[in-house]
Amino acid sequence: MLYKPMPTEPSNASHDSHSSVKLTREVSLGSAIALNMLNMVGVGPFVTLPLVVAAMGGPQAFLGWILGALIAACDGLVWAELGATMPRAGGSYAFLSEIYGKERGGRLASFLYVWQLCFSAPLAVASGCIGMAQYAGYLWPALHHGIAASGPLSHLPGTKVLAAGTCVLIVILLYRNVRAITRMAWILWGGMLLTIGTVIVAGFTHFNAAMAFTLPPGAFHLSPVFFESLGAAALITTYDYWGYYNVCFMGGEVRNPGRNIPRAVLIAIAIIAVLYLLLSVSVLGVIPWQELAHATGDSRMAVVAVVLQRTIGHTAGRVIASLVMWTAFSSVFALLLAFSRVPYVAALDGNFFRVFGRLHPKYAFPHISLLAMGGVAMLFCFFDIGYVIAALVTIRIILQFMLQQIGVIMLRRREPERPRPFRIWLYPLPPLFALAGFIFIVISRPNAWHEIGYAAVIAISGSLIFFVRARIRREWPFASSNS
Repeated sequence: MLYKPMPTEPSNASHDSHSSVKLTREVSLGSAIALNMLNMVGVGPFVTLPLVVAAMGGPQAFLGWILGALIAACDGLVWAELGATMPRAGGSYAFLSEIYGKERGGRLASFLYVWQLCFSAPLAVASGCIGMAQYAGYLWPALHHGIAASGPLSHLPGTKVLAAGTCVLIVILLYRNVRAITRMAWILWGGMLLTIGTVIVAGFTHFNAAMAFTLPPGAFHLSPVFFESLGAAALITTYDYWGYYNVCFMGGEVRNPGRNIPRAVLIAIAIIAVLYLLLSVSVLGVIPWQELAHATGDSRMAVVAVVLQRTIGHTAGRVIASLVMWTAFSSVFALLLAFSRVPYVAALDGNFFRVFGRLHPKYAFPHISLLAMGGVAMLFCFFDIGYVIAALVTIRIILQFMLQQIGVIMLRRREPERPRPFRIWLYPLPPLFALAGFIFIVISRPNAWHEIGYAAVIAISGSLIFFVRARIRREWPFASSNS
């Protein structure tokens, strides 16, 4: 039976050109946890482990994973309260609009969110596809070479083409109703757990404690260089943890959202934090940190495949590379599923292009938004993964996460009696800690101003578009006083 919208749905949802087609509440708690975990793991730790070790300069890299987990837990509590209080499709779009005023500053904040999402969501999808293609290069080394012997395509690696092709395949698989997708998610989730569990078991059954815990001199000397290194490592681990909020973007499709959204967010964070720490230690017990810090070739591009190759054999390395590709594919699948809902909700509110407000007439999913997101992600697949991650994290911290952490405090003060099925534990400490952690990540790294500049360009361009559009349509802040 089709879901009848709650009052928290966008007020003008009935103006959708397919008003007889509505989102349905088909996502259970188990499916929500699976989708969150798929989004969190992806290819991230399998590609970024050498980057975190290189940033910290030794096995003290575990500090980066711990700091990332603490920030994720605190920020997850913010998402849990907002998601349970406003369980609707669109996640941050709906939160920012409600917090800052639907007909006032909330229109600007939510528009800027959707605008930056046009860049950050495809960047996130592309990062997973690029990482997946790197492991494909371990299996088929010829992919690292140009796809043509001569001509303009001779310098275009086959891995880039494979990454872009993966985007196309995922769009095709997502072009169906949400019930079929959640069944598929359980299969993908099982493959993800098998992958990370295999690496952990292989690492600890061939574990060299001296290799894993031999620290370089001055590893914990609290100098400016130490904090710069910690900031660089935390940026990468933050990227690896992100995804715990995936279910909030599908709030209009989750059963019993006041109960299930907070549980899905917090359970996913707890499980993944433990798995990441175990994974990091197990790898360091097999591959010397000195090698990881200066890794090139397969030790950098396919680190967990090298772990299995050295502990069990070459065939095992190839098998785990295949499983990592499965996991990366699963994560991008969950990511594109969630983010494709955001422009849909914005369009229903009249705060984005109308065409994105259409649902598929048969399967009831935002097909225009899905196609657009997948197309832009294909283009970003041709960028370097390090650039993609740094730009993605900085843009989203400044134009999304910080606005939410400030916003949840504002909403508590303005509407203290508002019904909240879930309340942040130890409030207001978690949002304040998450805010401080994200500021530290943004400003502490070497050359951080490059990515801050990208975020500023997106914010300024988005604001100009919003104000020009508002002036033409005589909307806030240009609406007449008697309108």
